[in-house]
Amino acid sequence: MWKSIFKGNGIIALILSVCLFFGVSSPVFALGGTQPTLNEPAPEFSLPSNDGDGKVALDDFRGKWVVVYFYPQDFTPGCTLEAQRFQRDLLEYEKRNTQIVGISVDDVQSHEDFCDAESLKFPLLADTDGRVSKAYGSWLSGRSLRHTYIVNPDGLLVATFLGVRPVIHSQEVLAKLDELQGIQG
Repeated sequence: MWKSIFKGNGIIALILSVCLFFGVSSPVFALGGTQPTLNEPAPEFSLPSNDGDGKVALDDFRGKWVVVYFYPQDFTPGCTLEAQRFQRDLLEYEKRNTQIVGISVDDVQSHEDFCDAESLKFPLLADTDGRVSKAYGSWLSGRSLRHTYIVNPDGLLVATFLGVRPVIHSQEVLAKLDELQGIQG
């Protein structure tokens, strides 16, 4: 899989492969493009969802916290683990008035199959042309990068996670939400 993702990117592929192997979160992952600015309005989106109810927009969640996570591909080991962890912790997110939204370039049917297979109860959105991934600086070689963004109830981008480690990421996001919301642990 990595061969097809990094084909033709030489040194970038080598650096990213080493970082991925060692689980390093690094500014190298910002290679996906220009990151949106913190404490500014988050890039808007409206994308088809796995739930079959048409499009889901960031604006649909105004008044809630939103975790927008980008991931490379349905059914791959890291992406599956990350989705499972968000699903496992879904009640904790709900307690924090937070909506989880996953975005990748996979189509709606792939997202439906993935949600069914993993019993996911949050929307996965199909960014098949990569437009939204690019707007969030989460794009490299035709795939979304593993980046996560927290948007506050007013629509401002308040936190960014680049090059995340799927096994611990959901807990990191919950801890950041607690910090942002002033919740004592």
